[in-house]
Amino acid sequence: MNIKIALILCSIILVMSSSVSAEEAKTEKRWSDEAELSFVSTSGNTQTTTFAGKNLLKYKFTERLEGKWDIAGLLSEDNDIKTAERYSTNVQLTYLSTQRLYTGLSAGWLKDEFAGFKNKYYVGPLIGYKFFTGPKHFLNGELGLNYTKEEYIDNTEEELVEGRAFGYYEYAFSKKTKFSQSLEYLHDFGGNDNHKVTSLSALTVAITEIFSIKTGYQIRYVNRPVPETLENTDSILTVALVVNF
Repeated sequence: MNIKIALILCSIILVMSSSVSAEEAKTEKRWSDEAELSFVSTSGNTQTTTFAGKNLLKYKFTERLEGKWDIAGLLSEDNDIKTAERYSTNVQLTYLSTQRLYTGLSAGWLKDEFAGFKNKYYVGPLIGYKFFTGPKHFLNGELGLNYTKEEYIDNTEEELVEGRAFGYYEYAFSKKTKFSQSLEYLHDFGGNDNHKVTSLSALTVAITEIFSIKTGYQIRYVNRPVPETLENTDSILTVALVVNF
């Protein structure tokens, strides 16, 4: 059944990519979309299933105002027992004040009970700067402040104000191959020395103008997980098919 679902999703992506290519020739494109899909299933002595998906949609309302919406999901089962399940979404609206300086607002939601989060909600302003804008090197940096509410699996919850520092670097080896690295640091200003770090390294190789293969390695660290019996660090290695619309 899981294999059928994966095949159906791949078919939908193929149909959407052909439709979008036809529409691009008719009107000026204001939006872009990047979809990632990875699926692994084993049978025999070991019954395991892993599915991961991600989608990033960008839309330019004007030359200076841009919106981003990303959603992501991960589900892993071993002999019909869930071993990982994580869902998240984030919406960001930014305004380009100059060619390099921008301000914005972001809001999001996260659910990852294996990491202790029954639900996490956050919203807050940000300011960013584009240090390098290509053609080989791209580097963005952001600082922000989030109002956050975290609901934990031990039926406790916490409201906090978090400082956010974010950096994104990309290097284009060629038109078809690029490396990217993002790093996010969240610090709780409540005085309990709680902080979180997320790192994502990725290598993307284009197969065609639309399809690419992306290998990614993500590390998530929480220095004070709730409950305290949980591990501080989670990591995931993925190889995904990427479709650019």
